[in-house]
Amino acid sequence: MARLTSRFWVDAYLARLRFADIPGFVVAHGDDTGGAVLIKLNTLDGRAALFQRSFDLMADTRVWAELAGGDEPDVDAAITRQRGFDPDIWVIEVEDRQGRHLLDQDGLA
Repeated sequence: MARLTSRFWVDAYLARLRFADIPGFVVAHGDDTGGAVLIKLNTLDGRAALFQRSFDLMADTRVWAELAGGDEPDVDAAITRQRGFDPDIWVIEVEDRQGRHLLDQDGLA
């Protein structure tokens, strides 16, 4: 089965965010072809959550799992650790006071 490149997925995700009037920014540009993607949701109140795409074996599907959550500096530290393991990771920051990230929409898993 053919897979989308990371760059294509990121561009499409940012377009969906713009369409919903949700600010989203590339914080770290990863590998265009196969880099993993982390999504940082910043609720602009000092709190944040970090999401990573993973595979749910029980449901046989891809899902977005929360990798870290809490105070924003703690989430930023988790991002730094992940980038230390894999410098090809993309990091996208989404800023929304309502906590919207759109990762639960069709086509984004």
